[in-house]
Amino acid sequence: MKIKAAVTREKGKFAIETVELEEPKAGEVRVKMVASGICHTDTAVIEQFLPVQFPMVAGHEGVGVIEKVGEGVTDLKAGDRVIMTFPSCGVCEHCKEGHPYACDDNFSLFFGGNYAGGGKRIKTDDNLEVGIMFGQGSFAEYAIADQKNTIKVDVDSDEELAKLCSLGCGVQTGAGAVLNRMNPRPGTSIVVFGMGAVGLAGIMAAKLAGCSTIIAVHGSKGKDLAEEFGATHTISGRDPDVVAQIKAITGGKGVNFGLECTGVPAMASTMLDCLAKEGTGVLVSVTGEAQVPITLEPQIMNPSVTLAGAVEGCSNPKVFIPELVKFYKEGKLPVDRLCEYFKFDDIHTAYEASHGSAIKPILLFK
Repeated sequence: MKIKAAVTREKGKFAIETVELEEPKAGEVRVKMVASGICHTDTAVIEQFLPVQFPMVAGHEGVGVIEKVGEGVTDLKAGDRVIMTFPSCGVCEHCKEGHPYACDDNFSLFFGGNYAGGGKRIKTDDNLEVGIMFGQGSFAEYAIADQKNTIKVDVDSDEELAKLCSLGCGVQTGAGAVLNRMNPRPGTSIVVFGMGAVGLAGIMAAKLAGCSTIIAVHGSKGKDLAEEFGATHTISGRDPDVVAQIKAITGGKGVNFGLECTGVPAMASTMLDCLAKEGTGVLVSVTGEAQVPITLEPQIMNPSVTLAGAVEGCSNPKVFIPELVKFYKEGKLPVDRLCEYFKFDDIHTAYEASHGSAIKPILLFK
């Protein structure tokens, strides 16, 4: 079938083209898109900070309605409202243990352009095969996705579904890093670096978990939302004494948990300096290859702290995304406050806004 998609043929550029989309194969579904979020990982693909091959359709926070299912699809049907998320192979040891975020093939499935079942499903008018991002390629009117990374959700309308785009990646990453990887006890303390969608989700999750001291380190935006979502203290990341301020807030001890969402490599070291003894710092941001000087004895060994990485919030999305939807419906995860909406035809404007004014630009397809 002929559809419109935003195709990236060369670094830093994309354009809406008419392309041919194949039918879903075994284990796959075709989703009519309602909306898609724009995330900084899309920038990493389009600007080729990550080693992708073009042409490609980016986009990995897609939501929509299933229009057709392929052979062997058992838990999804036409008419289901769904959130698409990250792909996984489903057969490696990590997937079998319910840890698809640690799938042996996760990097190639995220950025290699092919589906878990193999190959591509899009061709251009000049007969080029087009890769997709995260097993979906949601910058398009329709998307093919695997049933494993397509999550049926209980929402009342397409309008409500559009508000939940970021649950597929950004919010899942920030909230999951706190709720799944850290699992903080009530009364503990946390600092979050970066107040984009991921960091703000971390603030929401810290409040949900009952953290009593929630420190937001912000840039040019996000301060007011951080306070609205539960931050007890805010600090400008431009202040030269961020570590001293965090130590002062915590009575000189430091925080029990840290979450680094800025993508600035040096912040990993800063986060370690903020941790209390036996604290845990988690990195979730895409930095590409980066070397940061970390002094093992005073920063890690002596204080007995943990520096951890977390992909997609260490979540099993079939379980975690419906939980996030439940929190949203209960008013505990106000992700709709992050959203700014744009028509799909205005994708270039939305993309620019993702680097400036907007916390979470959302493309609407109708």
